[in-house]
Amino acid sequence: MAYVLEKHYQLPRSALLSRDDMILNAQAMSDWKALETRRLHGEPIAYLVGKRGFHNIELHVAPGVLIPRPETELLVEIGLREIKRLNAPTKILDLGTGSGAIALAIAHEAPSAQLTATDQSIEALAIAKKNAELLNMTARVQFFQGSWYQPLERDKSFDIILSNPPYIAAQDIHLSQGDLRYEPSSALTDHGSGLTHLEVIISQAQPHLNQHGLLAVEHGFDQSEAVVALMKSAGFYDIQTYLDLGGHYRIASGRK
Repeated sequence: MAYVLEKHYQLPRSALLSRDDMILNAQAMSDWKALETRRLHGEPIAYLVGKRGFHNIELHVAPGVLIPRPETELLVEIGLREIKRLNAPTKILDLGTGSGAIALAIAHEAPSAQLTATDQSIEALAIAKKNAELLNMTARVQFFQGSWYQPLERDKSFDIILSNPPYIAAQDIHLSQGDLRYEPSSALTDHGSGLTHLEVIISQAQPHLNQHGLLAVEHGFDQSEAVVALMKSAGFYDIQTYLDLGGHYRIASGRK
């Protein structure tokens, strides 16, 4: 309802209380009923209203990208802590940027950081670039189309690499439930074990990291041990694991 009030009457969310006796015009009522029907069929609210809040910024979202989750804000916090520790201009790579959430949230909080973001999906990159424009950050974040490290120059290296890749296993029943039914499958699953993309990101990270550079990846609630093993196998040290708000190990990081 707040979305309808904003769209048709340019009224804030508080109008739901301050003008609770207000009668909607015919077009506003029609829009509300249409949104109600779509939501009853399970369509995510973020897609209905076209936006989602994420770590102090608001992002435009559409069916071509994953809806940013609170768990992923932990990756942003890890990146910001590393920027503070380095206390110098920092180069950061966001792999599989989607809506641009991680890169743009960091750019918003850390003006001296240089952000590079890649994504294989042309549709996702169009949305990410639109978000950069809406947030006046087109000069702060560079976007490249391609799979993981593929679009980068061979000698391009970073202080921090962050990624929230598709990590849901193909047979996971959650893919046919809730919001996930409407989100792009390519942003959710590798159509295999769930570890395929994580293995690529981890095994190919070292050439693109500066010495002692930090790699941090989001993973499934039951994948922590496997991801830590991948990092050890790839030669990372100071490997750390992080709990999400639900008490599940959700992020792993390591240093070159």
